[in-house]
Amino acid sequence: MSTLKETLLKKIEEHRPRTTRLLKEYADTKVGEVTIGQAIGGARGVRCLVTDTSYLDPNEGIRFRGKTIPETFEALPKWPGSDYPTVEAFWWFILTGEVPTAEQAQMVIEDWKGRAEVPQYVFDILRTMPRDSHPMVMYSAAILAMQRESVFAEQYRAGSLGKMDMWDPMYEDCSNLMAKLGRIGAFIYRLKFKDDDQIDADPALDFGGNFARMMGVDTPYDDVSRMYFILHSDHESGNVSAHTIHLVASALSDCYYALSAGINGLAGPLHGLANENVLRWTQDFMEKLGGKEPTEQVIKDALWDTLNSGQVIPGYGHAVLRKTDPRYVAQREFAQKWLPDDEIFKVVSGIYEVAPDILREHGKAKNPWPNVDAHSGCLLVHYGMTEYDFYTVLFGCSRAMGVLGNLIWDRGLYMPLERPKSFTTEFAKANLIKKK
Repeated sequence: MSTLKETLLKKIEEHRPRTTRLLKEYADTKVGEVTIGQAIGGARGVRCLVTDTSYLDPNEGIRFRGKTIPETFEALPKWPGSDYPTVEAFWWFILTGEVPTAEQAQMVIEDWKGRAEVPQYVFDILRTMPRDSHPMVMYSAAILAMQRESVFAEQYRAGSLGKMDMWDPMYEDCSNLMAKLGRIGAFIYRLKFKDDDQIDADPALDFGGNFARMMGVDTPYDDVSRMYFILHSDHESGNVSAHTIHLVASALSDCYYALSAGINGLAGPLHGLANENVLRWTQDFMEKLGGKEPTEQVIKDALWDTLNSGQVIPGYGHAVLRKTDPRYVAQREFAQKWLPDDEIFKVVSGIYEVAPDILREHGKAKNPWPNVDAHSGCLLVHYGMTEYDFYTVLFGCSRAMGVLGNLIWDRGLYMPLERPKSFTTEFAKANLIKKK
């Protein structure tokens, strides 16, 4: 039976001629036009990146390797006794586009166990940082500190890397990083919020199960981990974290430099901090209810008060999606099964039932449906994770799968240095704007 690396090499070799042909025969084919509004407005909607691991469908949500979220959960091998696939099975899938067998998924589990040990100096560095350092600062620093372990950087310095072979050490680096990120994230959580009372990994568990164990959270949080890490793993390449990682790596920086840079972008309040902000807003919203039963009418009145005061309903709206985010639906289904009587979930669920109609009536929301951030914090709080600053680290552990998988493919397909052309506003005024 083929290993993941053997399967991936076969896929890369099959893919290379397609990419080469597209560049050779269709390099001048237009895939879109850029407006001044897009150039000044953050390049929103500009088609200028290629990623095969995921695609954001406006009507069906994120597709991983062509499969919707329900299809992905249904197809991938599950951990024994779990309703959810293992993170390791998803890693095989996101890299190759093939659904692994249970045996192949287990091969990744065993492979990661051999890569999971975090160098002691990383823990030493984290312990020397001020305890009030933000968890994302600690997480980024831990990743960057391990750059000295990079196989890619070592081989590149030695002059032993040809273009055809660059994917191989990148695969080793990315696999090494993925195997360690859960332990690093859990260590930061226990260091910062649990007085450095660390919990060892269990070699009998998968990535998601071990993460829950090392965090100190009981079952069924292990399934929350598996679900959460897969749901947040990839989201095309145009978002800040994914694009940053692709951009940095395009200069042939190794994945430690690239992922650390992307993590710093993820920490922004308009990106990875959104779930934390939604939860804070939801709890403030509950306080405004003043202990009232969150009936439909009570929630309606409170939402209208919010909108009429000039505030927004965070967690609602999406730049691309035109229906409820399937990632929201997946979390909602978990909550309906495991925590139907949770007070925060009742409010979150009540908002979901009435907010879209209110937002449509209000008229200022182009897309009135909830996104993934509208729900994720609710699950975390239920299982005792009330340290909001840590939420983005969870996001970072998850998002690493998609972006690191893309880096391997970037090197496999010889993706070039990213170097777009800019222009000045004076140039636009003089050359691009038609004179009336």
